[in-house]
Amino acid sequence: MPKRSVTEANVSGKRVLCRCDFNVPIEHGRITDDTRIRAALPTIRWLLGRGARVVLCSHLGRPKGTERDDLRLAPVAERLSELLDQSVTSCRRVTGDDVRTAVDELRDGEALLLENLRFEKGEEDNDGELARRLAALADVYVNDAFGAAHRAHASTEGVAHLLPAYMGLLMEREVEVLGRLVESPERPFVAIVGGAKVSDKIAVLDRLIERVDALLVGGGMANTFLLARGREMGTSLVEAEHVDESRRITAKAEACGVEVFLPNDAIVSTSLERKGVAKAVDTLDPNEAIFDIGTETAKSFAGAIERAHTVFWNGPMGVAERPAFAGGTRAVAEAVAACDGFTVVGGGDSVAAVQQLGLADRIDHISTGGGASLEFIEGKELPGISVIPDVEASQP
Repeated sequence: MPKRSVTEANVSGKRVLCRCDFNVPIEHGRITDDTRIRAALPTIRWLLGRGARVVLCSHLGRPKGTERDDLRLAPVAERLSELLDQSVTSCRRVTGDDVRTAVDELRDGEALLLENLRFEKGEEDNDGELARRLAALADVYVNDAFGAAHRAHASTEGVAHLLPAYMGLLMEREVEVLGRLVESPERPFVAIVGGAKVSDKIAVLDRLIERVDALLVGGGMANTFLLARGREMGTSLVEAEHVDESRRITAKAEACGVEVFLPNDAIVSTSLERKGVAKAVDTLDPNEAIFDIGTETAKSFAGAIERAHTVFWNGPMGVAERPAFAGGTRAVAEAVAACDGFTVVGGGDSVAAVQQLGLADRIDHISTGGGASLEFIEGKELPGISVIPDVEASQP
């Protein structure tokens, strides 16, 4: 059943608490990637354009209930002011008399940003008192933070029980797109999954195998699958305790008629500090480790992607932050961007790759969800979504 949308809410002249995901990288007070801020703009503009008094809130990093100057949201307020072409007031607290005064002084079509929610000890504990203090700032609640929807926190779940609650436009889009992957993908459907550890993605692999036509596995997690097939992995990152799980997943894929692509060549080295060389995966020396997929593997992956009508990519193909071992991730990014099918990219490293290569505008949907995206695909109930009333339950 569809969830209640912000487009159904009467927000004119009302105070709207809008939970966003502004968990962006900040170095020396400067935002280095504003993707998540830009993703929230449609909902914020929609609210401002209809005369709402917008109280924005977000977490940043993991301060664990303590105030940290390097995790303040003032740089986000500054960037929002630039992008919206209007001032967004930055608060130094999450709640309290100063915040209440600032909210009371908002006029229709104006916005302010509360301080980092995780400075409050009760945020991650879904503390009822913090939820009540947040709810007291507003008349309406909008959750547009899909990236935090898998967390039952005071600002994502608790407050939604206390105010009329709606989904924001970004949240709606994420649910629509990821729901399409789970329920009705156009075939052939190809999933590319990478990253360091297979243990992080066993559940999503299990779910994907039931839906895809081909599964492409790269990154460090591919090493465990190769070990399960009897390959010697040298000093490569492997999770020996998950070899049996890797075998089970491979067997399940075969039973489902899903083709699993693993690296047959790789860029290897004795150290991340040294130059890599191309080798077949079954010719590693005992002191060598795999740090990227090889060119032949990249070509094989690209061929499967080219034939797809739906593509989902999450996770790098190697140690992509090192230029010497970024070639596989770059090749996959270029193949996904060139694909004529419906393409979805999620996960920080994968998203960074398409952005740094200038390919983002050639991807149909870039998910801001991270772990939330994977849990959605796994079929888990996300608290930040389930708490929003269904359309059917809306009051006239």
